Amino acid sequence: MNVLMISDVYFPRINGVSTSIQTFRQMLKPLGIDSLLVAPAYPHAPEQVADEIRVPSRYLPFDPEDRLMRYQALNRALAAIPPDRYDLIHIQTPFAAHYAGIRLAKHVNKPTVITYHTLFAEYVHCYAPWLPSSLGRHVAQGLSKRQCNQADMVIAPSRLMESTLRRYGITTPIQVVPTGIPIERFQHGNRMLFRQRHQIPDHQIVALFVGRVAHEKNLPLLITAFELALQTQPHLLLVIAGEGPAKASIEAMVKKRGLVQSVRFIGYLDREKDLPDCYHAADLFVFPSLTETQGLVLIEAMAAGLPVVGIPAMGASEIILADHGSLPVRNCPHDMANMIIRLAENTTLRAELSRAAKAFARTWGDDAMAAKLAQAYERVTFGQAGQHESMLSQTG
Repeated sequence: MNVLMISDVYFPRINGVSTSIQTFRQMLKPLGIDSLLVAPAYPHAPEQVADEIRVPSRYLPFDPEDRLMRYQALNRALAAIPPDRYDLIHIQTPFAAHYAGIRLAKHVNKPTVITYHTLFAEYVHCYAPWLPSSLGRHVAQGLSKRQCNQADMVIAPSRLMESTLRRYGITTPIQVVPTGIPIERFQHGNRMLFRQRHQIPDHQIVALFVGRVAHEKNLPLLITAFELALQTQPHLLLVIAGEGPAKASIEAMVKKRGLVQSVRFIGYLDREKDLPDCYHAADLFVFPSLTETQGLVLIEAMAAGLPVVGIPAMGASEIILADHGSLPVRNCPHDMANMIIRLAENTTLRAELSRAAKAFARTWGDDAMAAKLAQAYERVTFGQAGQHESMLSQTG
């Protein structure tokens, strides 16, 4: 089977959508599914590879990390791909990629799959604070309903996402397929090397956050919680690995509260080379986000054996579970601080939660999730075409 994927974002832009696309493309290939990706061109990006088509894009002043593909150039790029090179179209994002992808699908009569990565109704207040929240949600929900109902199948990364989309009035079939992770990659890391590189003493307890430093990540609550925890455990260190539009304001908050010696910003880390070492150098993982679609970093941290202190909101509620290596907390800095202190003081509890976290993470392997997506591709392709023989069995 051959899949044409279209996305408004991909590496070198680092986020969950880019990671999800890369993971599935890599793991679908052994199952006999090849993919061609159409995505934006970025300044100073690596050279184009054979299975990617990069489209000219423009700078977004309100979102400098992202790019907007030029719509006419995108349509020309898609039209130049022979229709016999792909069996279905998989749209990954709801901007230019969506409209060009739906237009192409109608023209070539191919089935279309949409992955709904982000509950945009929950993010409107972050990027359009001038818009009344109820109006913003209403507009975002209506747009999501219209877009999803244009596809033949919707992929939702979590059960909560599926139920939310149903409440929007989406009637298209929805398949829940979380993004998996390469478990083995995160099971091993060099704790000592990372600590030496960042001048962290061997005995210091490290709480780690990995992710975009963005307004929707609820990081002010984490800083407040950590400030409270320091009153009891003054030698704790919080490491924040990531970049994003809120970094300057979070750094200013840390400086204003006199926490510069206790909070370390280390920027983006390479997911294959540096991030496993970072996880293994930490003692616990902290996660304050309220708007996660899934929260892949939670699974990565658990695979490395880190107990999690986090808020079980939205997609993260299917990962931050009391019986699976986590200490769930409310959206309250005192609650989070108390659990950070509890883990910092109790070596036995950290070890127990670490074992449970590792066991839970093993159920989120990228190979198993890719198999689920392959099955979804089969259903939508042969349900529409009315064929009875599996194309996967033909290509395998």
